[in-house]
Amino acid sequence: MNSEKIKIIPLGGLEQIGMNITVFEYKDEMIVVDCGLSFPTDDMLGIDLVIPDVTYLKENQSKLKGIFITHGHEDHIGALPYILREINAPIFATTLTMGLIEHKLKEHKLEVSTDRVIVDFGCVVKLGQFSVEFIKTNHSIVDAAALAIYSPAGVIVHTGDFKVDYTPVYGDAIDLQRFAEIGKHGVLALMCDSTNAERPGFTASEKTLGKTFDTIFHEHENRRILVATFASNVDRVQQIINTAHSYGRKVVVEGRSMVNIIQTAVELNRLSIPENTLIDIDQIHNYPDEKTVIITTGSQGESMAALSRMALGTHRKIKITPMDTIIFSSHPIPGNETAVTKVINDLLLKGAEVVFQDVHVSGHACREEIKLMYTLIQPKFAIPVHGEYKHLKAQEEIAKELGMTSDRVFILRSGNVLELGEEEGSIIGEVPCGAIYVDGLGVGDVGTTVMRERQNLAEDGIVIVTLVIDSYTGEYLAGPTITSRGFVYMKDAEDLLEEATMLAAEKLEKLRGQGISDWGRLKGALKDTLGDFFRKKTKRNPMILSVFEEV
Repeated sequence: MNSEKIKIIPLGGLEQIGMNITVFEYKDEMIVVDCGLSFPTDDMLGIDLVIPDVTYLKENQSKLKGIFITHGHEDHIGALPYILREINAPIFATTLTMGLIEHKLKEHKLEVSTDRVIVDFGCVVKLGQFSVEFIKTNHSIVDAAALAIYSPAGVIVHTGDFKVDYTPVYGDAIDLQRFAEIGKHGVLALMCDSTNAERPGFTASEKTLGKTFDTIFHEHENRRILVATFASNVDRVQQIINTAHSYGRKVVVEGRSMVNIIQTAVELNRLSIPENTLIDIDQIHNYPDEKTVIITTGSQGESMAALSRMALGTHRKIKITPMDTIIFSSHPIPGNETAVTKVINDLLLKGAEVVFQDVHVSGHACREEIKLMYTLIQPKFAIPVHGEYKHLKAQEEIAKELGMTSDRVFILRSGNVLELGEEEGSIIGEVPCGAIYVDGLGVGDVGTTVMRERQNLAEDGIVIVTLVIDSYTGEYLAGPTITSRGFVYMKDAEDLLEEATMLAAEKLEKLRGQGISDWGRLKGALKDTLGDFFRKKTKRNPMILSVFEEV
């Protein structure tokens, strides 16, 4: 009986959508699968990106052998440029995935210091006690892979994001035969994509959208067509370009991420564009509107994306007109529904026609495909990954339907340390984990305190108390003067602010009479006094900032 054990440590990607990163540790060696980011929620004011806390990796860098990437979506590769500044490890990925990673590394000037290895499907990478095999899968981006991780403790299959597509737009179908072969030899654990675990049946093939696009183009031959989709969905872009070419239309690609990914995909022969089909955006006015198609970013309602700027009328080169048909070829990611609806409404107000139903298929496996994966792999243990808690629980139900007992299914939280052996597994501890905020050029310098202050400012505004003090005598030469921003409109609240000024002056005089001159105590007293006053008068809690100036 094999007595060896392996540790599985998710640092992100559980109980959330995005920020996928998992550590596999055997004795004094470890590898990492994926290194993704997530996008800020509405309450993360001013935040650009969210990346995982990798303190555990930094503390154990000598053990780290390599980083293996399943595919090229931002929630699987987006944190790499930030993490690689602190951790130096080789990266292993398939062709398009590596192409997208290299583009990021060049932007962050990390391409020289980072070792990169392109791995073909079916190949095995051996690093110390670990061997990792890349297995062909299908997803909404080309070159997606599952990983079979071999260790002395057993084999762990990590599906990455996947679905079963027998008729993919590019390349081969998922390698179900290889999954079955691995399953016959015995698999310790299956870490399976849970995103669509609540949905019954099978996910439709990406190729089915070809007929949908053909129908829409045929019905709108006299209108300009704009298609918003995920920049990374290369297969979707390929079908849009194919349909546009068949109808004699020129194609414009708009949106920085869309341009970068399409350029990379073309260079790596993962996207084929018919000659003279693609034109620059500056050339679009040389052709009739009904002979053009614009493929753009912004399908998730991102405020700075190209489509959002078009909807608001702030895009410098494209204006929406009543003769436009806009296709949303994606479903809103949970949390983005409001933003997407706003963009749709803005487009409709400009008279455009908007099509947003039945123009998308998911890149994730539904329940029957997940059952198929379990049936082929026959794992001893199940570890649902990739999804919110409800998605993980839905996959637990699938595993139980297939005969697995509760003690064989582990629903982990980020930071949990799962120790797994041939006969049993248990959570033996936790490691540091969490979210690191990226704000402009700052990484990690905005924490919970700053976020709380930003939320306070956004909700109740700020009141500033200004006081001028004689540096020699301590006399108050001017003030206190009160101004506000985002709290009340000062012209309409003169009485309120005058009363607050008198209250502040009385408090300061009282403190001076008591011989208190320490600025910290003066500012604290003003904050308490004015905070209580405004709370009683307005039921609001503005941030109160005291500014003392010596002359």
